[in-house]
Amino acid sequence: MKVSFAFLYYTGFEMKKQEGSMRWRKKWWQSSVVYQVYPRSFADSNGDGMGDIPGITGKIKYLKELGVDVLWICPVYQSPQDDNGYDISDYRAIYPEFGTMQDMEELITKCQDNGIKIIMDLVVNHTSDEHPWFIEAKKSTENPYRDYYIWRKGKDGQPPNDLKSNFGGSAWEYSPETGEYYLHFYSKKQPDLNWENPKLRQEIYDMMNWWLDQGIAGFRMDVIDLIGKIPDQKIKENGPMLHSYLQEMNEATFGSRDSMTVGECWGATPEIGRMYTDPKRKELSMIFQFEQIQLDKKAGGQRWDLKPLDLPDLKRVFSKWQTELEGHGWNSLFWNNHDLPRIVSRWGNDGAYRVLSAKMLATLLHGMKGTPYIYQGEEIGMTNVPFRTIEEFPDIETQNIYKERLKAGFTKEETMHAIRAKARDNARTPMQWNSTENAGFTEGIPWYRVNPNYTKINVEQARKDPDSIFYHYQKLISLRKENDIMVYGTYYLLFPEDEDLYIYTRTLGTEQWLIVCNFHEKTRTFRCKQSGQVLLSNYKDTPALDKMTELRPYEAVIYRMERKDVSREVHAQDHSSDFEFDIELE
Repeated sequence: MKVSFAFLYYTGFEMKKQEGSMRWRKKWWQSSVVYQVYPRSFADSNGDGMGDIPGITGKIKYLKELGVDVLWICPVYQSPQDDNGYDISDYRAIYPEFGTMQDMEELITKCQDNGIKIIMDLVVNHTSDEHPWFIEAKKSTENPYRDYYIWRKGKDGQPPNDLKSNFGGSAWEYSPETGEYYLHFYSKKQPDLNWENPKLRQEIYDMMNWWLDQGIAGFRMDVIDLIGKIPDQKIKENGPMLHSYLQEMNEATFGSRDSMTVGECWGATPEIGRMYTDPKRKELSMIFQFEQIQLDKKAGGQRWDLKPLDLPDLKRVFSKWQTELEGHGWNSLFWNNHDLPRIVSRWGNDGAYRVLSAKMLATLLHGMKGTPYIYQGEEIGMTNVPFRTIEEFPDIETQNIYKERLKAGFTKEETMHAIRAKARDNARTPMQWNSTENAGFTEGIPWYRVNPNYTKINVEQARKDPDSIFYHYQKLISLRKENDIMVYGTYYLLFPEDEDLYIYTRTLGTEQWLIVCNFHEKTRTFRCKQSGQVLLSNYKDTPALDKMTELRPYEAVIYRMERKDVSREVHAQDHSSDFEFDIELE
């Protein structure tokens, strides 16, 4: 397979006149790398078996060493913990087992002292049913808080319609106090808020401003694409008022501050993504879209039916988002989070090639245009868990899907196979700090079982090994901070149909990088008439790019390419450049 071509690129910068010269207008979050902490499982400071805020504070030095500069903290608010903190009963209080508001203030200060910004999880599609608003709302149809939630009368003793909860079953729950049903797209203990109510919206904006005043830098917005729902028309995501609400939120809260926002949007397309993230629209900084994450889902089947990942499909999806948001928005880049299984087990090789495949996946993702996110433990190659029984997977979503799949006719073993591959429990086992008891996570009994491989996979071991996954992530972060091309360079995909190799370029002005990733456990030959300097590789002995290069299993390399014609003048007015390639794959 051979390709020869020349191309012209727009660099993606926004230009601004200032004092007779041109300069780039940049946002701090574009060159940042975000680290996500799931507090319950990160670090326990007091031996009660549950991670806490002081535990996070005690690990800031570690995060500083890694090089991250933004910390996304999953909910630490007051909560009954029906859905691990995503069911909030008081937005301005801290769940006691996580600590106190003073602990939170100390964490914010410690992060600021180390050049790390904090973004908080904003959960405003729903609250806990133990929130004072809902306690009041269910008392009477005339209660002042009634309209903070969504209520409907039933039909012939049945729910208002057949809307389903994302956790299984009906999205409607009967409330005997008033004889009506309330909407909940998640647990029945998570009633959905009614964003059509302006008083409710103002309450939320006041709360957001209160947190911003505490010194946080922004928000990750949980299932934010649901707030415009119209349940009577069965419109769940991307309702007609969604973007009006976000623009109002922007103006009332973070829009006047130098903040970062990212919205969780499972149903987004690139067209919708541009609506969220185009700076002219004044909505969000970026979104999490999940199109690539759903590529191993079997179409038309039950939830968590599995199919192998097709690499050309992955390239198509990533490239679509890279291309269609170019100049009109900003991408988030992620493999993992608290709702997804571990990527090295999912699409890498968590056996003999765990280290190499984890580094390959990191290189592929961090080399793209956007803001990268690292989920706790990803930087040391933590894996899915080998647990065998449903009792070892306590998450509410997993428990409900287990029942659904058995009811649909799957055997227990088939169901457990799907759970071990896809359950979000895989991401929620305690962080593996060292090889001592409980992986150094706690001196008590951990709230959740530690992955048994912690004696071999842990932070202490990774920091001792100069060739570890940890140091590869550290190098990727350093490359981003030291090279504008990694932040702002334009992306271009090569060989879209190749089933093993993911190859793309980044181009900025007169500079160009070539990123080559072998996605599988096989050897491939790669020929290029141009030469290139190795900036980063996951093998120790990768040679400079010159004529023929053999790509070993899971090999990943970032090359700085030499241009054939370096004499061409690059004008600031078009800030573009052309390159020629002659590449052949065998």
